Amino acid sequence: MTYHNPPTTPRHSATFDEYSMSEIRRAAATGIYDIRGSGAKRKVPHFDDLLFLGASISRYPLEGYREKCETKVVLGTRFAKKPIELKIPITVAGMSFGSLSGPAKEALGRGATIAGTSTTTGDGGMTEEERGHSKTLVYQYLPSRYGMNPRDLRRADAIEVVVGQGAKPGGGGMLLGQKISDRVAEMRTLPKGIDQRSACRHPDWTGPDDLEIKILEIREITDWEKPIYVKVGGARPYYDTALAVKAGADVVVLDGMQGGTAATQEVFIEHVGQPTLACIRPAVQALQDLGMHRKVQLIVSGGIRNGADVAKALALGADAVSVGTAALIALGDNDPRWESEYQKLGTTAGAYDDWHEGKDPAGITTQDAELMKRVDPIAAGRRLANYLKVMTLEAQTIARACGKNHVHNLEPEDLCALTIEAAAMAGVPLAGTNWVPGKSAF
Repeated sequence: MTYHNPPTTPRHSATFDEYSMSEIRRAAATGIYDIRGSGAKRKVPHFDDLLFLGASISRYPLEGYREKCETKVVLGTRFAKKPIELKIPITVAGMSFGSLSGPAKEALGRGATIAGTSTTTGDGGMTEEERGHSKTLVYQYLPSRYGMNPRDLRRADAIEVVVGQGAKPGGGGMLLGQKISDRVAEMRTLPKGIDQRSACRHPDWTGPDDLEIKILEIREITDWEKPIYVKVGGARPYYDTALAVKAGADVVVLDGMQGGTAATQEVFIEHVGQPTLACIRPAVQALQDLGMHRKVQLIVSGGIRNGADVAKALALGADAVSVGTAALIALGDNDPRWESEYQKLGTTAGAYDDWHEGKDPAGITTQDAELMKRVDPIAAGRRLANYLKVMTLEAQTIARACGKNHVHNLEPEDLCALTIEAAAMAGVPLAGTNWVPGKSAF
């Protein structure tokens, strides 16, 4: 008698999944690493793994229609003569002109101004459209020094010294030649059409003692008026925050690995740095250990999407958050209306990340004159303002439900975690228990 083994169902490897195999084939065919924009796409513990407890008998909620919940935040109270006062605790992150089109940068300024918050220049200098339409503008001071000049330092409302970025802590920026237009080249003093790669560290200082000297230099240039931020990627948040404070920062900006980038190596984006959720409590602990929590403000960025994310970051000890990728989506990035054109580029709306190629159908991450016409900076600015307004209302709703009359009164006690990993990272109890994994670490 002959026996026939029944066929088994084909089984894909969890290690060598379809994407991993396609990347191996791409690398084998081209011999070069993959470059893309945006942030990490792998799933990591995030704010969705936390829940607010809300009020019941043991807590007293506030009535949403009659009792106020304040959202104002003041940044730069430590040394600056002119701290920044914002209506909402949500700012727009640094994104360069060059990476983004001129109309997109203008729209960011318009939207932030309507919402009562700040926007940030990014690498490559300050454009007149951005300065003209941003009531409050933060000027980034980066390792490349592209477009940097003392006049613009003085025209800014705050200075952000960029040491690291969440998508690539320890790495420099990229702006490939296809996006180096005449105007970008002039602003950056570069040849047109030639790839630009920014340095991974500042050329004139090598450590926290030198950073202190640099901050003092910037304060002298700006007559001690402007708040000085220090931005770090989410790598060693306790020590980086402590050293930024020691160097004289007014504000620390902490960017987790879900933060976006204009362009860098895929392997860098996905495998370097820590999730935003893992970074907040160590940074707050550093401020508390130095007696500087709320005296030096903490801005958290990297994967902030909605008012719940805002409220959770504030509850963990941040003073404000910053949005980048989400702001671009509000402007119209990856909009399904351009689906047919995304497909021609070999992708789909919602997954387009080849920002370095300069072919963005939405006209946002490009320097192509025809594509840029698709961005109406007035309409896009209104969409951004609406988005910021909704996030603020959502954060207020949660704060009131927890009995808070200011979003800054949210605290870790208002939170629980759905997973052991999130509980350990956030330093809050696992839901249904009083257990905080790794509590001795905080």
